[in-house]
Amino acid sequence: MGIAALTLYSTGAYASWRDQRSLDSACDGTLAQGGLDAALNSTHARARADDPDYLASCLINRPDTRQHGGALQIRLRWSNQSATLAALAPFGQNANGVKGQAAPLGSGWPGVIRYDGTAQVVVALDCQNAKGKALLAYGDLIRWPEDAEATGPVLTGLGRVTTETAQKAADKYGCLAKGGTRLTHVSEPTPPRSMAPRSLATAQGSCTGLRGIAGQAAEAGVPDAVAYPEDTDTPQVNCYLFTPDKKPGYGLYAYYGALAKDFQSSDSLEHTDDYASATAHCPRSAQEAVFVLYRLYDRETDSYPVTHYSDQFARAALKTFAAHEAKLRGCTGVHLASSP
Repeated sequence: MGIAALTLYSTGAYASWRDQRSLDSACDGTLAQGGLDAALNSTHARARADDPDYLASCLINRPDTRQHGGALQIRLRWSNQSATLAALAPFGQNANGVKGQAAPLGSGWPGVIRYDGTAQVVVALDCQNAKGKALLAYGDLIRWPEDAEATGPVLTGLGRVTTETAQKAADKYGCLAKGGTRLTHVSEPTPPRSMAPRSLATAQGSCTGLRGIAGQAAEAGVPDAVAYPEDTDTPQVNCYLFTPDKKPGYGLYAYYGALAKDFQSSDSLEHTDDYASATAHCPRSAQEAVFVLYRLYDRETDSYPVTHYSDQFARAALKTFAAHEAKLRGCTGVHLASSP
């Protein structure tokens, strides 16, 4: 072996060159590397092709993943292709306490972040030149970098990698889409044990529209609420109504665009007894928006915090929630489905 080659191997330069090449070609050449250092808490990463069921998919990890963690997966798909079981799985958590929660990414991005031990960012870019079609990008932090000192930078890095890869992929595949600005801070959804419900009568953000039925909510056993930042770009909106003993009793969800389509293709409502649903037509998408209210189950106590489900209250709350959401986004024709 030549002296130059020996030098490359002995100094690790060859490994670094090889790993950088793997990043440059990852996810069909669409992997955006901004934010990657923060997501993995390392300046050194490598990638390889991953799941063949997607338009493109890649696994990125640190060379020392086994010792310190730090691995993420990026997957891309078109909204007009059947969603995989992995893409539909989060919808099945909606009636399980607050496990179905997601917070908006912010900065103008049509995306959400889910965080429940593991972290996932989902971005849905509508193709302006192909109505009814969107590019979806999923960023999953499948192994947390254990040497990271704070959560915020890691989640923000994951958000940057996912959003910027989505935009880069849209450009590559001919999807004329408008994303947001560079993410500088991503707020995680509130951990269940840290939730601090406030009176629904003074609720802000995603629960604002329900303030007018605060009296009915109190009579139904859910006087308080946990809300999320109001964001008209996010494809998923949550509002949770809480009992006086700080247990989530009802969960309200709004889905838009590609996420609404995926929700409707899932079977999450088929395994739930106590819920109400509605739809509306929105100007940004050919896909109907979907609004759902669930009575929530508490896994810690194996019981329902709201003992008696009120269909009358559920439909009133959902109608109010959907009407407020529709007004914010210019949607029309809110229609409540018949009771299940």
